[in-house]
Amino acid sequence: MPRGTLEVVLIGAKDLHDSDLFEKMDPYVILSYRSQEHKSSVAKNAGSNPRWNESFLFTVSDNAAELNLRLMDEDTFTKDDLLGEVKIHLGPVLEYGSIPETAYNVVKQQNYCGEVHVALTFHPEGGRY
Repeated sequence: MPRGTLEVVLIGAKDLHDSDLFEKMDPYVILSYRSQEHKSSVAKNAGSNPRWNESFLFTVSDNAAELNLRLMDEDTFTKDDLLGEVKIHLGPVLEYGSIPETAYNVVKQQNYCGEVHVALTFHPEGGRY
């Protein structure tokens, strides 16, 4: 059972489906692993191809299998729009220690809505890598 820290580098997204009619989107990402949650900064007026280049840390203490990313569009006067979701299986990063920048499909209601680019590194307790 792996224990340690999962580092998630949220790099950017590409070809997100635009939810705003008159302005460029203001995308952000909610990253969650079990009960832990982080929110990226809002990429103001970034439209369909935002860049974040932000790192987030999650404590791993069991075999929970997935990291969830919810891509959102910040709106001023209405509820923020869900652009899509990504589920990243963590087995490979827990086994190999790191996964370089990879594009993951963003999906909403089983439809492709663009891609998000993420790099993953697992730092085990006791540093066995």
